[in-house]
Amino acid sequence: MRQLLRHERARVTEQPVPQVSTALTARDTIARWKLRWRIGRDVAAVPPELFRVGDPTPESPVIVTCNYRMTFDLVRRDLAGIDAWLLVIDTRGVNVWCAAGKGTFSDREVILRAVLTGLERHVSHRTLVLPQLSATGVSAAAVREVSGWRVVFGPIRSRDLKAFLAAGMKATPEMRAVTLTFAERLVLIPVEFVGVFVGWRALIPVGFLALGALVSWGGSAAHIVQPLSAYLAGVIGGGVLVPMLLPWLPGRAFTLKGAETGALLGLIAGLALDAPPLMVTAGTLLAAAVASYIGVNFTGTTPYTSPSGVEKELRAALPFVGAAAVLAGVLWIVSAFVS
Repeated sequence: MRQLLRHERARVTEQPVPQVSTALTARDTIARWKLRWRIGRDVAAVPPELFRVGDPTPESPVIVTCNYRMTFDLVRRDLAGIDAWLLVIDTRGVNVWCAAGKGTFSDREVILRAVLTGLERHVSHRTLVLPQLSATGVSAAAVREVSGWRVVFGPIRSRDLKAFLAAGMKATPEMRAVTLTFAERLVLIPVEFVGVFVGWRALIPVGFLALGALVSWGGSAAHIVQPLSAYLAGVIGGGVLVPMLLPWLPGRAFTLKGAETGALLGLIAGLALDAPPLMVTAGTLLAAAVASYIGVNFTGTTPYTSPSGVEKELRAALPFVGAAAVLAGVLWIVSAFVS
């Protein structure tokens, strides 16, 4: 690593540091809301480089963040009124927490980006302020040993940066606390909700063909309407009710929480359509399976789980989820012949 740093330092040329505005435009706001709805997510990266915020001096603090567009915009907005250097590292367009878990927000990338941007030529100190959520991917000791840069982990949220810097880079317990309030859970809904239809769109025509075949074999139109309502019940149960009701749903496993909401909505949908008992049972099973599968996606956006815990949960739950979906299909086929 040290040999690589010497090589990269030799290649760095003196270039002006671009200025970045702390005022978000209407276009920035629209872009952020598009990302909330999974629109343009694949092109949500900003260039990894060093930026000037305000009128920084060699003594001004260096704030480090990822190059995910939404995070970058919020950090620069919350630095309004502060003269600072903003070092954006390459996390492949992924947010801080996920990038730290994936290994792209790492000590290596922090050190390398500091060298490539010629940071040491612009500041007189050796302190980098990193987001606290990057701590799982960055070893402060390794950064100090290899590069001489001292790492200080800042607050969880960028809105606390002003108070953190004003207090001499001291964080209060509130700045360190990870929360997942009702409002914070609501903003998670659109990206997962849209992702369900985007990821499963190839299966929708297959499902309609299968249901059409059932009708041609003697089934009724209910054999299309009721399964579709069951699927939608599962989507709403797993993609909407799970994040909304997360703390109050029984059980700890996200797959179980999803199964509970899906089964309830699937049962209600079947009864509302006055479907035969076999179809109501099938719809309840399918909705539970769909909601369970979708609900477990929220494990990556909460502070309640760990990667090993999620893997353990999936190994235990997925066979039941698959079995419920298969059994639902069998019951619909049987109900078509019975009817």
